Amino acid sequence: MREILVLYYSHHGAVRQMAQLVARGIEQVDGVMARVRTVPEVSSVCEAVESAVPDAGAPHAELRDLEECIGLALGSPTRFGNMAAPLKYFWDSTSGLWLKGTLAGKPAAVFTSTASLHGGQETTLISMMLPLMHHGMVIVGLPYSEPELLATASGGTPYGPSHHAGATDDLPISGHEKKLCIALGRRLAETARRLAR
Repeated sequence: MREILVLYYSHHGAVRQMAQLVARGIEQVDGVMARVRTVPEVSSVCEAVESAVPDAGAPHAELRDLEECIGLALGSPTRFGNMAAPLKYFWDSTSGLWLKGTLAGKPAAVFTSTASLHGGQETTLISMMLPLMHHGMVIVGLPYSEPELLATASGGTPYGPSHHAGATDDLPISGHEKKLCIALGRRLAETARRLAR
Protein backbone atom coordinates (compact mmCIF):
# COMPACT_ATOMS: atom_id res chain seq x y z
CA MET A 1 0.00 0.00 0.00
CA ARG A 2 1.44 3.38 -1.03
CA GLU A 3 1.22 6.27 1.42
CA ILE A 4 0.76 10.02 1.23
CA LEU A 5 2.16 12.07 4.07
CA VAL A 6 -0.31 14.47 5.70
CA LEU A 7 2.05 16.79 7.57
CA TYR A 8 0.65 19.60 9.68
CA TYR A 9 1.12 21.92 12.62
CA SER A 10 -1.94 22.85 14.66
CA HIS A 11 -2.09 25.19 17.65
CA HIS A 12 -5.80 25.15 18.52
CA GLY A 13 -6.92 22.00 16.68
CA ALA A 14 -8.59 23.25 13.48
CA VAL A 15 -5.66 22.36 11.23
CA ARG A 16 -5.49 18.93 12.89
CA GLN A 17 -9.17 18.40 12.04
CA MET A 18 -8.52 19.51 8.47
CA ALA A 19 -5.60 17.06 8.25
CA GLN A 20 -7.91 14.25 9.31
CA LEU A 21 -10.41 15.24 6.60
CA VAL A 22 -7.67 15.39 3.95
CA ALA A 23 -6.54 11.93 5.12
CA ARG A 24 -10.13 10.68 4.75
CA GLY A 25 -10.15 11.89 1.15
CA ILE A 26 -6.80 10.22 0.46
CA GLU A 27 -8.09 6.91 1.76
CA GLN A 28 -11.08 7.03 -0.60
CA VAL A 29 -8.64 6.19 -3.40
CA ASP A 30 -7.84 2.50 -3.89
CA GLY A 31 -4.26 1.48 -3.13
CA VAL A 32 -3.37 4.65 -1.20
CA MET A 33 -3.19 5.31 2.55
CA ALA A 34 -2.57 8.45 4.58
CA ARG A 35 0.38 8.74 6.97
CA VAL A 36 -0.52 11.57 9.38
CA ARG A 37 2.33 13.40 11.13
CA THR A 38 2.83 16.68 12.96
CA VAL A 39 5.80 18.79 13.99
CA PRO A 40 6.82 19.85 17.51
CA GLU A 41 6.59 23.36 18.90
CA VAL A 42 9.67 25.51 18.47
CA SER A 43 11.21 26.23 21.86
CA SER A 44 13.40 29.16 22.82
CA VAL A 45 15.10 26.88 25.35
CA CYS A 46 18.01 25.13 23.64
CA GLU A 47 17.84 22.08 25.90
CA ALA A 48 14.13 21.50 25.34
CA VAL A 49 13.27 18.23 23.67
CA GLU A 50 9.99 16.57 22.80
CA SER A 51 9.16 12.92 22.47
CA ALA A 52 8.74 11.52 18.94
CA VAL A 53 5.21 10.57 19.98
CA PRO A 54 3.30 13.48 21.51
CA ASP A 55 0.87 12.91 24.37
CA ALA A 56 -2.02 13.38 21.94
CA GLY A 57 -2.34 13.39 18.18
CA ALA A 58 -0.05 12.26 15.41
CA PRO A 59 3.62 11.33 15.89
CA HIS A 60 6.24 13.92 15.00
CA ALA A 61 7.47 13.81 11.41
CA GLU A 62 10.89 12.54 10.44
CA LEU A 63 12.68 13.13 7.14
CA ARG A 64 12.14 9.48 6.23
CA ASP A 65 8.38 10.17 6.18
CA LEU A 66 9.01 12.48 3.21
CA GLU A 67 11.32 9.94 1.56
CA GLU A 68 8.89 7.04 1.87
CA CYS A 69 5.68 8.74 0.74
CA ILE A 70 4.46 9.22 -2.83
CA GLY A 71 2.87 12.60 -2.10
CA LEU A 72 2.40 15.27 0.54
CA ALA A 73 -0.44 17.33 2.01
CA LEU A 74 0.91 20.20 4.12
CA GLY A 75 -1.18 22.19 6.61
CA SER A 76 -0.54 25.16 8.88
CA PRO A 77 -2.42 27.89 10.69
CA THR A 78 -1.78 31.39 9.40
CA ARG A 79 0.85 33.49 11.13
CA PHE A 80 0.73 36.99 9.65
CA GLY A 81 0.01 35.58 6.19
CA ASN A 82 2.71 32.93 6.45
CA MET A 83 3.09 29.35 7.64
CA ALA A 84 3.69 28.85 11.37
CA ALA A 85 7.28 28.77 12.66
CA PRO A 86 7.27 25.08 13.72
CA LEU A 87 6.42 23.98 10.18
CA LYS A 88 8.97 26.38 8.66
CA TYR A 89 11.58 25.08 11.11
CA PHE A 90 10.90 21.52 9.94
CA TRP A 91 11.24 22.51 6.27
CA ASP A 92 14.51 24.28 7.03
CA SER A 93 15.89 20.86 8.04
CA THR A 94 15.23 19.27 4.63
CA SER A 95 18.32 20.49 2.75
CA GLY A 96 19.71 16.95 2.55
CA LEU A 97 16.58 15.78 0.74
CA TRP A 98 16.79 18.80 -1.56
CA LEU A 99 20.41 17.98 -2.46
CA LYS A 100 19.40 14.43 -3.40
CA GLY A 101 16.24 15.51 -5.26
CA THR A 102 14.20 13.14 -3.11
CA LEU A 103 10.91 15.01 -3.46
CA ALA A 104 11.26 16.07 -7.10
CA GLY A 105 8.24 15.01 -9.12
CA LYS A 106 6.08 14.04 -6.14
CA PRO A 107 2.70 15.81 -5.89
CA ALA A 108 1.94 18.13 -2.98
CA ALA A 109 -1.05 20.11 -1.74
CA VAL A 110 -1.60 22.67 1.04
CA PHE A 111 -4.33 23.72 3.51
CA THR A 112 -4.72 26.34 6.25
CA SER A 113 -6.91 27.84 8.98
CA THR A 114 -7.13 31.52 9.96
CA ALA A 115 -8.69 33.54 12.76
CA SER A 116 -10.13 36.14 10.39
CA LEU A 117 -11.80 35.59 7.05
CA HIS A 118 -9.29 37.77 5.24
CA GLY A 119 -6.36 36.92 7.48
CA GLY A 120 -3.92 35.78 4.83
CA GLN A 121 -5.36 32.42 3.83
CA GLU A 122 -4.08 32.58 0.28
CA THR A 123 -0.66 34.01 1.16
CA THR A 124 -0.21 31.29 3.77
CA LEU A 125 -1.03 28.62 1.21
CA ILE A 126 1.43 30.16 -1.22
CA SER A 127 4.12 30.46 1.49
CA MET A 128 3.82 26.71 2.04
CA MET A 129 4.13 26.08 -1.69
CA LEU A 130 7.50 27.85 -1.92
CA PRO A 131 9.71 25.21 -0.26
CA LEU A 132 7.73 22.49 -2.04
CA MET A 133 8.50 24.10 -5.39
CA HIS A 134 12.17 24.41 -4.47
CA HIS A 135 12.11 20.67 -3.82
CA GLY A 136 10.66 20.14 -7.30
CA MET A 137 7.26 18.95 -6.12
CA VAL A 138 4.18 19.15 -8.36
CA ILE A 139 1.54 21.42 -6.78
CA VAL A 140 -2.05 20.14 -6.76
CA GLY A 141 -4.83 22.65 -6.12
CA LEU A 142 -8.62 22.60 -6.16
CA PRO A 143 -10.41 23.18 -9.48
CA TYR A 144 -13.63 25.15 -9.68
CA SER A 145 -15.32 21.95 -10.76
CA GLU A 146 -15.62 21.39 -6.99
CA PRO A 147 -19.02 23.08 -6.43
CA GLU A 148 -18.21 24.04 -2.81
CA LEU A 149 -15.46 26.34 -4.05
CA LEU A 150 -18.08 28.63 -5.60
CA ALA A 151 -20.65 28.18 -2.82
CA THR A 152 -18.52 28.68 0.29
CA ALA A 153 -19.09 31.77 2.44
CA SER A 154 -16.15 31.02 4.72
CA GLY A 155 -12.95 29.22 3.73
CA GLY A 156 -11.92 27.66 0.46
CA THR A 157 -9.56 28.67 -2.36
CA PRO A 158 -8.26 27.15 -5.59
CA TYR A 159 -4.82 27.06 -3.93
CA GLY A 160 -6.11 24.65 -1.29
CA PRO A 161 -8.74 24.30 1.41
CA SER A 162 -8.94 26.93 4.11
CA HIS A 163 -10.99 27.39 7.26
CA HIS A 164 -12.22 30.53 8.98
CA ALA A 165 -11.89 29.67 12.70
CA GLY A 166 -12.94 33.02 14.16
CA ALA A 167 -11.04 35.36 16.48
CA THR A 168 -11.49 33.01 19.44
CA ASP A 169 -11.11 29.84 17.37
CA ASP A 170 -14.69 28.83 18.08
CA LEU A 171 -16.11 28.44 14.57
CA PRO A 172 -16.43 24.80 13.53
CA ILE A 173 -15.24 23.63 10.14
CA SER A 174 -18.18 24.29 7.80
CA GLY A 175 -19.74 21.70 5.54
CA HIS A 176 -18.20 23.34 2.47
CA GLU A 177 -14.76 23.49 4.11
CA LYS A 178 -14.99 19.79 5.06
CA LYS A 179 -15.95 18.76 1.53
CA LEU A 180 -13.05 20.77 0.08
CA CYS A 181 -10.57 19.09 2.44
CA ILE A 182 -11.83 15.65 1.45
CA ALA A 183 -11.81 16.61 -2.23
CA LEU A 184 -8.20 17.80 -1.99
CA GLY A 185 -7.11 14.55 -0.34
CA ARG A 186 -8.84 12.50 -3.02
CA ARG A 187 -7.39 14.64 -5.85
CA LEU A 188 -3.89 14.44 -4.36
CA ALA A 189 -4.11 10.66 -3.97
CA GLU A 190 -5.36 10.18 -7.53
CA THR A 191 -2.53 12.36 -8.85
CA ALA A 192 0.09 10.61 -6.72
CA ARG A 193 -1.09 7.18 -7.80
CA ARG A 194 -0.81 8.16 -11.48
CA LEU A 195 2.63 9.76 -11.06
CA ALA A 196 4.03 6.85 -9.01
CA ARG A 197 3.46 4.26 -11.75
